[in-house]
Amino acid sequence: MTPIGKKTIKVILDSNALFVPLQFKIDIFEELKTLLDRNFEPLLLLQVKRELERLAKEGSPKMRKKASFALGLAEKCKLVEVNNEIVSSPDEAIIQVAKKWKCPVFTNDRVLKKRLRDINVPVIYVRQKSRLEIDGRI
Repeated sequence: MTPIGKKTIKVILDSNALFVPLQFKIDIFEELKTLLDRNFEPLLLLQVKRELERLAKEGSPKMRKKASFALGLAEKCKLVEVNNEIVSSPDEAIIQVAKKWKCPVFTNDRVLKKRLRDINVPVIYVRQKSRLEIDGRI
């Protein structure tokens, strides 16, 4: 049940967010629910899904396994298409959508985190390899 007065929030997941359960044994969907204290809708941008599919095919054997696992988790996310003409990379797509929809992004990518914080987008990330934390206000 959703806490009264708190609407469902959209959360954009970067590809490395989907590696977290393998890397740190964290159930990201449960942790997000606890952290946000409300229902949320995990979003996966098409560019990020394509990046994972490419890694699952062309990466090192270890990366192929991780990417395949991540694609399995991606099934729980709503797939969002972003106009390809204006987007050069998965990170650019994430920045564009997060800015437009004013929704937080779950990533552990240091460069992407900084770029998102520079435009006042809340960032969710793994803290101390054991829990999720949010930087910024939702």
